[in-house]
Amino acid sequence: MSSRNSTWYVFCRWLVKVLYIGTHGGLRSINEENLPRTGAVIVAPLHISHLDPPAVGCGTRRQLQFMSKGELFKVPILGPLLRSLGAFPVRRGEGDTEAVRKSMQLLEQGAALLIFPEGTRGDGITMGPVNRGIAMLAKRTGALVLPVGVVGTDIVMPRDKGKRRRHLMTVIYGKPFSYEDVGKGANEKETRELFAKHLAAEIVRLSREHGSTISLPE
Repeated sequence: MSSRNSTWYVFCRWLVKVLYIGTHGGLRSINEENLPRTGAVIVAPLHISHLDPPAVGCGTRRQLQFMSKGELFKVPILGPLLRSLGAFPVRRGEGDTEAVRKSMQLLEQGAALLIFPEGTRGDGITMGPVNRGIAMLAKRTGALVLPVGVVGTDIVMPRDKGKRRRHLMTVIYGKPFSYEDVGKGANEKETRELFAKHLAAEIVRLSREHGSTISLPE
């Protein structure tokens, strides 16, 4: 897969950054250079708002592929738009083998794939458990995993549809690592748990260093 961004993707990213993010408080991108310019990478952000995908995508110059909940692709205009930007559907709450197959294919082609480790939006207070699927993809494809902290998107667009406010949004790109770097347990279950623990700890650390109060589950 080419590492060059499509003209359409670049235009849409600019449009979102200027017309929405720019008018709702702006975006600060920290350590964006940690995202490799080429090669397979799983971009793994904290998920606290519907604004997280565009914020993370606008914070980096590299084009990201991403999965979105299947029902969005049934919405007129929105569905075709998402597909044109490299999104593909996933059925949440069930084993979606097609989404897994598509994810593996993209990573094997050298894409940068955005996957929320929690699988769904959290409450902004405690990070949810890391989905087993991300460990499987990292192990089977050998892709690097990039932890990403997110701060402020839940103030601009709260999960509970509460009052929205202008606020600076911050995306912090951590240091990439591989499954083998941190997964060295006595067996596969322990190895997977070590991987998940490290990823969650990095995401929380990055977010807290820049103003979030998110914490790890007890």
